Amino acid sequence: MTFRIAIGGIHTECSTSSPVLMREHDFRVLRGEDLLAADYFSFIAQSEIEALPLLHARAVPGGPVSRETYEAFKAEFLERLSATLPLDGLYLAMHGAMNVEGMDDAEGDWISAARHVVGADCPIAASYDLHGNVTQKIIDQLDIFAGYRTAPHIDVRETMVRAWSMLLRALNSGEIPGVVWAPVPVLLPGERTSTEDEPAKSLYAHLPGHDLRVGVWDSNLMVGYVWADEPRATACAVVTGVNREEAAKVAQEIAQSYWQARTEFQFGPVTGSLDDMLDIAEKAETGPVILADSGDNPTGGGVGDRADVLSALITRNFEGAVVGGITDKPAVDGCFAAGEGNVAELKIGGSLDPASPYVNTQVQVLRLDTGEAESERQAVVKIGGITVILASKRRPYHNIADFTRHGIDPKEVRLLVVKSGYLSPELQPISNPNLMALTDGVINQDIEALPSKRRVQPIFPFKKDFNYQAVAKFSARWTD
Repeated sequence: MTFRIAIGGIHTECSTSSPVLMREHDFRVLRGEDLLAADYFSFIAQSEIEALPLLHARAVPGGPVSRETYEAFKAEFLERLSATLPLDGLYLAMHGAMNVEGMDDAEGDWISAARHVVGADCPIAASYDLHGNVTQKIIDQLDIFAGYRTAPHIDVRETMVRAWSMLLRALNSGEIPGVVWAPVPVLLPGERTSTEDEPAKSLYAHLPGHDLRVGVWDSNLMVGYVWADEPRATACAVVTGVNREEAAKVAQEIAQSYWQARTEFQFGPVTGSLDDMLDIAEKAETGPVILADSGDNPTGGGVGDRADVLSALITRNFEGAVVGGITDKPAVDGCFAAGEGNVAELKIGGSLDPASPYVNTQVQVLRLDTGEAESERQAVVKIGGITVILASKRRPYHNIADFTRHGIDPKEVRLLVVKSGYLSPELQPISNPNLMALTDGVINQDIEALPSKRRVQPIFPFKKDFNYQAVAKFSARWTD
């Protein structure tokens, strides 16, 4: 039998403190066969199924998604979904931390709408980022759930394969699993819960063992997303299985273990104020020193246009620094107007968020990069002993190729500044040392000082003195 399985979803992460709304042009949208051609969906083999690709919209994390943009994506997705009926299964590749204007549970809205179209008998599988927020509304629509088990995320494809494989297992066996979850009132930033460091390393290492329990298909520990001030923000355990009692036990064990470890989470790299980190960088006899500008990290929801680190480097007359990069389309346009090799007077920073720090400075334009479109143009400029990469569009500089593209070898740089929290899998191994500055921004690490008007309390570390006992909650679809 050939199974008809539809594929789609929406994937981004949104800081509710960011004033910069995400709109359609911020997303990479894959439609129809283009979806199956994408690298991260290449595991889908069509020999045993009829793959029905719908729409998948993915964006670099940022501010909330405009309601108009979200509704347009959802309407197109549902129209395409309706056109594929009848279906044997649906796979949704999600993130879980999307915030939409005027909506508290965007993924819950999306998945519920999909369930309404496909009906009660169609199994739905979803893959999530471990920084996604989960709700009962989401759990009630799903039959299968799989979340990342690494941060930095090096198991994205593996997680998608886990969700997909469970869906195929259910269809081939006729045994449709259920989902159970256990919320944990803890919200910590990803930089303190990296699976490279303890205690997260050990907590996540135990998950494959839970999968071996009788009737358990897949177990997950979700850290949640701390920079969204919304009622659903929480950590949780989520388990997929066919044995209600065992799955509930596993969910409760995972949740309780996270709670018990809540005070043990610390930053992995050397961490401190920007001035303290730059003092260390100036005295370092090894290299490259890689400094993470944590409060403005675009892969965590930061705006990416702050120039406070650049300003501090200029003040210190730092020699041998590379800043990659700052989002500032007007500055890039100014460089293109000036031309390579010429001098330009630029305002760098604050192009997206008026509250972001900026510098007015004279630069030498070293290199112009036209990109594949005008919106993706970049410019490399020199300010004294500091090299800065400017980008027209919000984006991270977390891969070696982001620098070698411009003739810069990160391994040969004295100080490399990136807008990041924990470093990417490519940059971390070459850091010598890795420093993280507790800079300001819409995802700054001083989480206890964040606006917390809508988070459900008590939740650690916003509140510290309260008791908790894990309680498993079943999907409404998992009936005896």
